[in-house]
Amino acid sequence: MKLAEALTLRADAARRVEQLRSRIVAGARYQEGEEPAEDAAALLAEVGEVLGELESLMRRINRTNAATRVEGGTLTDALARRDVLRMRHSLITSAADAAAGEGQRGFRQLRSELKMIPALPVAQLRSQADDLARQLREALRRAQGSSRMLS
Repeated sequence: MKLAEALTLRADAARRVEQLRSRIVAGARYQEGEEPAEDAAALLAEVGEVLGELESLMRRINRTNAATRVEGGTLTDALARRDVLRMRHSLITSAADAAAGEGQRGFRQLRSELKMIPALPVAQLRSQADDLARQLREALRRAQGSSRMLS
């Protein structure tokens, strides 16, 4: 099985777990004298099987990622870099948006109202966010270049 297939199966299994969670929570209690919409115990057994499959997939994916060499380290290293770049980009973009006053009342109706001024350099933050987005795209390209078989 290729890594890309395993990643798709992992995403499907994670979605299935969340769907089952919702159904279990919805059917965990029912009114006296009524029949429950679904058997919560059976759903718990089903989610246990799906979680077992998910764990197996995650172990195999992680072993493959740790063994796969990419530019500058392993695929696991590249994924960690990607995740941190995403976090940095999101944080910098949020800071720039807040400093620019996006989502806030940005105009004064009267001259006596207080003027809001940015505490951070918006243009510099936008430039930094653009650079992080470029780095993220490059990291994704490098990581997508390797589609090994699972061990």
